[in-house]
Amino acid sequence: MLGLKLLTDPRWANIAESNLETILTDHAWCEQKAASNAISLITQNPQYEDLVEELTKIAIEEMEHFQMVTDIIRERGYTLGRDQKDDYVGQLYKFMKKDGSRNQAFIDRLLFAAMIEARSCERFRVLHQNIKDEELAKFYYDLMVSEANHYTVFLNFARQYTEDVDVEKRWKEWLDFEGKLIQSYGKKEYVHG
Repeated sequence: MLGLKLLTDPRWANIAESNLETILTDHAWCEQKAASNAISLITQNPQYEDLVEELTKIAIEEMEHFQMVTDIIRERGYTLGRDQKDDYVGQLYKFMKKDGSRNQAFIDRLLFAAMIEARSCERFRVLHQNIKDEELAKFYYDLMVSEANHYTVFLNFARQYTEDVDVEKRWKEWLDFEGKLIQSYGKKEYVHG
């Protein structure tokens, strides 16, 4: 799925479902960070009109998702907790190339975003297929579809705007790195945990 090298063990959904307040809080903050990432890409690359238009839509959609998750938290009598450091995303960030040309850094930032969206999509699929809570199963199906679209947008922009990067080769490097990285995750009730 999405080229990912290692799929999440379906039993991770049981871990997530055993502490819904934690997974929902983490999910809410993931949506906020995704919106912030889209906005950052817009502010750094305003010369690409189609990118600005599409990433504006994504930023708005991600904040709508944030609102949806916080609504679920409130409806269930939970409390939105504080944002926790996302070690998985931190490791991906370290893998991102920040040297080289401006275009190389831009392309890697797009691939970084595509990678996070791909894994989030896959995790939402696992939740959709494996949790007993029917309302949340439907909710995660809808978000899975959305994340798949976001993944495609970021990857396609990387392919469109490359000047000096072999995007297919670099994407394979991202997939290989993430495939090794994800082996250390899937044991906690966090979207990427």
